[in-house]
Amino acid sequence: MTVSVILPAYNEEKTVDSVIKTVKALNYVDEIIVVNDGSLDATEQVAKEAGATVISHTKNRGKGAAIKTGFKNSKGDIVAFIDADLQKLAPKQVDKMIQPILNGEADVTKTKFKREAGRVTELTAKPLLSFFFPEIRFEQPLSGQFAAKRSFLSNIQLEDDYGVDVGIVLDADVMGARVKEVDIGNISHSMSSLYELNIVATEVVRTIVDRANSYGRITMIDTLGRSIRMAVLGLSLITLGFFFVFFIRIRPSYLALYLGTGIIITGIIIAAYYIIKIIRASIKTILRPDGKSRNLKSFFYMHSPLIVSALIMFAVLFTMLGSVHVDEGKISIEPAARNVIFWKQPVENQTIDIRGPYTVDSALENEFTTIRIPQDALNTLELGYGDTIIIGGQSYSLNQTIPGEDSIIRIPYNARTTLGLNVRDVIRDTDLRNYFKDLYAEKAIPLNTSNLTVTQGLVLKNTVSDAKVINLYLNNQKIGTTTGILKDGTYRIYVNGYLYETIRVDNNSTQKTFLVTKGNNVVKMEIAGDAKSGAEFPTSDKGIMFYFNFPSS
Repeated sequence: MTVSVILPAYNEEKTVDSVIKTVKALNYVDEIIVVNDGSLDATEQVAKEAGATVISHTKNRGKGAAIKTGFKNSKGDIVAFIDADLQKLAPKQVDKMIQPILNGEADVTKTKFKREAGRVTELTAKPLLSFFFPEIRFEQPLSGQFAAKRSFLSNIQLEDDYGVDVGIVLDADVMGARVKEVDIGNISHSMSSLYELNIVATEVVRTIVDRANSYGRITMIDTLGRSIRMAVLGLSLITLGFFFVFFIRIRPSYLALYLGTGIIITGIIIAAYYIIKIIRASIKTILRPDGKSRNLKSFFYMHSPLIVSALIMFAVLFTMLGSVHVDEGKISIEPAARNVIFWKQPVENQTIDIRGPYTVDSALENEFTTIRIPQDALNTLELGYGDTIIIGGQSYSLNQTIPGEDSIIRIPYNARTTLGLNVRDVIRDTDLRNYFKDLYAEKAIPLNTSNLTVTQGLVLKNTVSDAKVINLYLNNQKIGTTTGILKDGTYRIYVNGYLYETIRVDNNSTQKTFLVTKGNNVVKMEIAGDAKSGAEFPTSDKGIMFYFNFPSS
């Protein structure tokens, strides 16, 4: 790993030469950059004569700004920052700061050392850090000398002033970087005046408070804010409870009602308690002893999350209550919103497809073997109009709905009885497969030829799982494609009403094609790839896999 050393310098002509020579004594340092931060003395000239690369600011911009300039113009994988006013700095002290990163022991190193001064650290930095960031327990969080990996420094915001040191420490802690405090012994530098220390302390306080605000530490002690968040939690629990009561299906069925009711009661208690606290605190905040109101802008800014959460809760509640129907003593809940969203195929042309819920009704007059079903429901079942389905030993043809009944499934009485459905039952699209599961159906496969018709047998399943794509070829010309769950086993192939062949499928076998010959026509069935499907090819004991019908010559 390459190493760059940055020296921010402001009027340091007396010491910068010594610091540069100390750093140059380490043969693994690839570059030394002195950032002359608007110095009024000979700092720039001395640094150049000592062999460092010098970048100058036209005016003094602060230590952090100098560090940012140096980092931006450096190239090392590891970047070390050392004050240019240090006296009697030894190479081994710089080495102690860089070696832990070179050895893979740390991502960031900061130094501690024996010194006389430390007033800003003890009276300002440590109390604030203990309050907002109690997990940080460095002896000298404002040491000023540190090193870090470039990959870490590139992902944080360096401060422009004396808050840069503590800002790096705080960012490293929150980001989970490995920080090591290394003891480099005795160093000394020029003492700062009380005026200068006041500037440093102000900038350090600002940085710690800004980081505490950015990382959510202030909200941990904000009494009114905590009450608002807890009230929002209570309202959210009430909303969640209503969802449990109205939409969640759990067996046994009463469990959702009990859970939902419990969540609602808990939410009401929490919301009521904290809303009362908020009202009391808000009255004190808004009203002044002289009777004049304070600025309401900040009040609404603080309380807007609570207001919006309450509006959402009431909107959900009224929507759900509007879905309740009472009919002949029977209470039913039929949400008006359509509840399931799918992505249509092909993937390259995705559009939103909203399906369900569907209301069950009786069949039309004299339609004893016809089920009228919406197209969305057929898409879920992977069937089409004209296909047939066997229910209770009776074959039913699937037909389109009559105009104005896009969400109604009309099912004859015998089929409804077998399926366990009643008139006015509401079926969510997600439950549709459960009512038709394990039923046998026959589906016409769309082909681009008139010389052959193919019907696919399938068993409807209640879940979508891994399936296979089967391509059909007539005389080496591809004529169609279908999908289905294909398990190992034997399958029956029919041609013009007669059993043609029983084939054996083994998914681990290399055989992926099967042939059907009728006169001069050869049909090839090719297992081509993987897919997802909720329909299973029936094995020989459950039905017909394919029915090929060649027109009579």
